Amino acid sequence: MRRVVVTGMAGITSMGQEWSQIEGGMRAGKTGIRYMPEWERLTDMGIRVAGGADWFNHEGHFPRQAMRSMGRVSVMAVDAADRALQMAGLKDDPVLKTGRTGVAAGSSYGSTEPTIDFTNFISTGKAGKLNATSYIRMMSHTAPVNVSVYFGLQGRVITTSSACVSGSQGIGYSVETIQAGKADIMLAGGAEELCPTMAMVFDRLYATSKINDHTASRPFDVSRDGLVTGEGAAFLVLEELEHALARGAKPLAEIKGFATNADGSHISHPNGEVQAVVMREALRDAGLSPSDLAFINGHGTATVAGDTSEAQATFEVYGDKVPFHTLKGHFGHTLGACGAIEAWLGIEMLNSGWAAPIANFKEADPRCAALDYIDGEGRNIQGDFFASNNFAFGGINTSVIFGRA
Repeated sequence: MRRVVVTGMAGITSMGQEWSQIEGGMRAGKTGIRYMPEWERLTDMGIRVAGGADWFNHEGHFPRQAMRSMGRVSVMAVDAADRALQMAGLKDDPVLKTGRTGVAAGSSYGSTEPTIDFTNFISTGKAGKLNATSYIRMMSHTAPVNVSVYFGLQGRVITTSSACVSGSQGIGYSVETIQAGKADIMLAGGAEELCPTMAMVFDRLYATSKINDHTASRPFDVSRDGLVTGEGAAFLVLEELEHALARGAKPLAEIKGFATNADGSHISHPNGEVQAVVMREALRDAGLSPSDLAFINGHGTATVAGDTSEAQATFEVYGDKVPFHTLKGHFGHTLGACGAIEAWLGIEMLNSGWAAPIANFKEADPRCAALDYIDGEGRNIQGDFFASNNFAFGGINTSVIFGRA
């Protein structure tokens, strides 16, 4: 079996883009959630906070010609992929155009601004702002396609626009592609731009928080009342081990196991039994047991039903001895980006020996299982592996196991 390692990684979050900056904020008890005064006009939507990456200016970020096909979600994706390639030592390397390098990534949706333009056309009959690239910026596979075009990748493009598992499926499908010998290098990740329409999706499901301050996202806490949306992006450069070593690259981590499945029962309500199955399958794929894990990165959306189901499934598979956390208290739910962001930061935590606490966590909800929740100032960790689990609308579940290089 061809082994797959991470040789580069980078991302964008509401708390910055450098691990040192993000870690510093986490240790200081900060989050990236802020009040959104611009949402006050949306009177039929209750939530007023989000985890936007306000510091990231996508306008003019790349040359004008390249930007024509990019909305904000694509700019963030290409930026993260660009910095990941730089870390891997592959920026402008001819291997990108050999057909042996591809991309697997996605987002819940493309950019919403051109969608508004199309809606105005239907309403008025006037083309208005519509142009030749409006659809390209809006389409569901805009992020991976723009990554492919920008870097001249001529290998496979796998679109994982599967809501909250877009990033984790991008990683898993990249691993399977390399293991099957169809590629030597894959850019894997996810991205999401902040838009009130995404918040409204969950608001209509009565699944958003009404706390409306920077502590609004409270995963697994007894006081949680719903999720907060966020934005960001992350990409990993995944590479076949011998290929990486032959060019002198230094692996940052190894992908040890991956599994994905579907509930096949309900479009939005979680199924803990099937979630437990995907966790077990990933461990089996990695050849590991729960005791081998240094920590578990959970999905942890801070919804009442979602956290309860996940915690019970997690307890069933891993027990109560493995440290457990989620990062959505810090960033909000970044939807299509979360699996990739959590993989990137999870690798940083594994290699640094410290796992962040669950932000805003004070007391576990008794309806959730008695896991070893990481709280307070975080946890010094020991071990060589961690699991990252994500779940999405449509009952799609993923689990990825990462190990030290």
